[in-house]
Amino acid sequence: MARSNGKTEIKDRELDTEHELPASDETAEQTTPNDVSETSRSARVSVADSELDKLKAERDNLLDRLARLQAEFENARKRTAREQQEFREYALAEAVKTLLPVLDSFERALQAGSAEKSELRSGIELIYKQLQDALQKLGLRTIPAKGEPFDPRLHEAVEMVETTAAEDHQILDELQRGYKLKDRLLRPSMVKVARNPKH
Repeated sequence: MARSNGKTEIKDRELDTEHELPASDETAEQTTPNDVSETSRSARVSVADSELDKLKAERDNLLDRLARLQAEFENARKRTAREQQEFREYALAEAVKTLLPVLDSFERALQAGSAEKSELRSGIELIYKQLQDALQKLGLRTIPAKGEPFDPRLHEAVEMVETTAAEDHQILDELQRGYKLKDRLLRPSMVKVARNPKH
């Protein structure tokens, strides 16, 4: 009987060991109020950092757009100023071009007039000189022609004259004076050009 009691005791012990709760691990983390506040603080810092990065990216984007808009505005301002300058030069060129026949008429009148000095001739010469001076102040320049080599950009050949008295392609005579306004060609000189077969 006593023997069977021993067996029962051993079985009870085995049973108890099977139903025993596992021993608590002393190294396992225990959550304390301080740990919870650290976790929420790091989460808030992480959110703040991501928002800061987002704001920095947005700021950089806006600065880039501003720089582009400023460059576009500056280019538009320069383009407008250039177009205005070109329009002024075009308008001036057209106005001066309408006065060229008046200069031609003065030159013909002075060439055809008698060599003697008269008050009328002196008056015409004075008016012609005043007109020339006014146009020169605006930038009108005559194109050199007689005795110069022919330049198709500045001269218009009306006649070719075969001669040995001048170099080949040298301008012999100017039939109508040519003009430039600053660097812009208003009218080419109409000229007679030498053709020298020996050259």
